[in-house]
Amino acid sequence: VENDETCSHSTYNMEMAINWILERVEESASTNEDLMIRWRQGLLWEPIARLALKQTAGKGRLGRTWVSTPHETLTFSVAYPFKKPISALSGLSLACGLAIIRGISQAMNLSLSELHQHRLCLKWPNDILLNKHKLAGMLIEGGQLKPEDPTWLIIGIGVNISDTQHIDQEIGRPISSLSHILPNHDLDPDWLWLSLIKELGTVIEQFERGSFADFHDEWNQWDAYKNEICQIHQNDKVELEGINKGVDSEGCLLLETSTGIKKIISGDVSLRSNS
Repeated sequence: VENDETCSHSTYNMEMAINWILERVEESASTNEDLMIRWRQGLLWEPIARLALKQTAGKGRLGRTWVSTPHETLTFSVAYPFKKPISALSGLSLACGLAIIRGISQAMNLSLSELHQHRLCLKWPNDILLNKHKLAGMLIEGGQLKPEDPTWLIIGIGVNISDTQHIDQEIGRPISSLSHILPNHDLDPDWLWLSLIKELGTVIEQFERGSFADFHDEWNQWDAYKNEICQIHQNDKVELEGINKGVDSEGCLLLETSTGIKKIISGDVSLRSNS
């Protein structure tokens, strides 16, 4: 790809479930949009992972921007051709959240139980939190251009690595970073990236063979707001309030309300705790 630095990372010994094409660039407006353009033009052939040291127009959910700065954040996207239709991929973003946790565990040489003790957790439908502040986020785009085509999904991921004070000020709310877990740990961003795409590959392969039901119990163990009173907001209005009872086998959020259990489907909603 023109002006791209293709990365082989031959010095890292890591077996991948998916043989990703690896690309790294100094700067991009959005790695998701880079791969979305290729998809629309029919230029995606094999699974690919594309990292930018800096993204100038990174995208988050609900039209938000993702602030990206070199060495303080890790921002990348992967594109994968699923054999299943989009209707059979419910809960994929939740499963990918588990992959991010597993990748962090591997990159930081910390067990999952140790990360749990550090209050790393998941927020439905696609955020990773540390002490209830956002550590990482995800945006999934794509689909099928023709009925006989594979379902190409582009999964964009941003992870805060180090000091985030200026980012806090820029977006107007406190966030967290991996440096808050081990303040004196010198984390290699390349190793983190490879660990994350390795675990994403493992999760994607398992999802292809099964469904979110394979990840359901594990996801509920990491739920940041399990058994708390939560509100579902849409367009800054409270749509629903109830006790968060986790997710079901399809990845729908279950809220216990005064009129019974309500299923919330992933979409243009945000989850906020009353606590």
